[in-house]
Amino acid sequence: MYPNLYYAFKDIFGVEISGLKLINSFGFFVALSFIASAWVLTLELRRKQGQGLFTYTEEKIMIGEPAGFSELLINGLLGFIFGYKIIGAFTIPNALNNPQSFILSTEGNLLTGMLVALIFGALKWWEKKKEQLDQPAERTVRIWPHDRVGDIVIYAAVFGFLGAKIFHNLENWKEFSADPIGSLISFSGLTFYGGLICAGAAILWYARKHKISIIHLLDAFAPTMMFAYAFGRVGCQVSGDGDWGIVNTHPKPFSWLPDIFWAYTYPNNVLGDGVAIPGCAGQFCTQLPLPVYPTPLYEIIICFILFGVLWFLRKKIKIAGQLFSVYLILNGLERFFIEKIRVNTKYDLPLNPTQAELISCSLMLLGLGLFFYCRKLKVKC
Repeated sequence: MYPNLYYAFKDIFGVEISGLKLINSFGFFVALSFIASAWVLTLELRRKQGQGLFTYTEEKIMIGEPAGFSELLINGLLGFIFGYKIIGAFTIPNALNNPQSFILSTEGNLLTGMLVALIFGALKWWEKKKEQLDQPAERTVRIWPHDRVGDIVIYAAVFGFLGAKIFHNLENWKEFSADPIGSLISFSGLTFYGGLICAGAAILWYARKHKISIIHLLDAFAPTMMFAYAFGRVGCQVSGDGDWGIVNTHPKPFSWLPDIFWAYTYPNNVLGDGVAIPGCAGQFCTQLPLPVYPTPLYEIIICFILFGVLWFLRKKIKIAGQLFSVYLILNGLERFFIEKIRVNTKYDLPLNPTQAELISCSLMLLGLGLFFYCRKLKVKC
């Protein structure tokens, strides 16, 4: 396992770059999943635009204005944070020994923070100065849905993270009650369905605000979200963030199957769970005492296959909303069955379901209902 990119580069390339300790492997792959998914979504929105399913909105903008105080302030603040924390980490002894604790602390380098704040502010001033006109003018521009993908991704990231934290803490209430502040600011402990629900609500609000056809947007999101989930799970597997399965002591069904595909101990996992690894010294030196099902790996494989299915069906299904319905059903089925071999908190209810099982069943029912409802509407796509 590679808790951060420092260990990945050290193992794969044989080089040690201390600064890479600041880049958490899980966060790195989640960021990549957002970037790649934005590209997938853009492709699909453009395709639907070519079919005449989307229209543009007009907005008025001012061009040729000098940099405003708020622009300089925001860039300065971003520069200060970057200089104070990221660059400061290289100037403070032992800061990189525990990057997470350092980032969440108030410790940093005030001098580098102020210098980088000035640089960021100056760059923004110079950027606007080059475009400045003697007489600023107002222009009307056309904005299509695919032009808003950047905003949509930001909404998905921010509200997805908040939702994932909230639902995780609701699912693990005892852990949250014991340390509320630590649970809220910790980088670990995220629940996918919490992120899906909150990010979905934020994006629907954004779409309605900007007059984007919601039913066609949902269809465009169907393969995008499956792709994002599969890619994001790579980070879970690589870092060993605790999303593994139950203990698996069954013999391998095929001798040629590598252990990592059947039963794995997640050595050097980012959580520090398990027992000490003999001969290992350092921060991430534990592994699980018994091998478990590598459920993140299973989800990577399954969800990339399901992404392929949805990508194929997107041109075959002719009724708007039904592709998104199929996504809900496939998503619910996949997560419901993976929960059977995954470690999760069970609720004290009949059949002792997990939070994910309850939500996945709801998604499947919603998907079925939406499929037949869209069939009655017969909106073409």
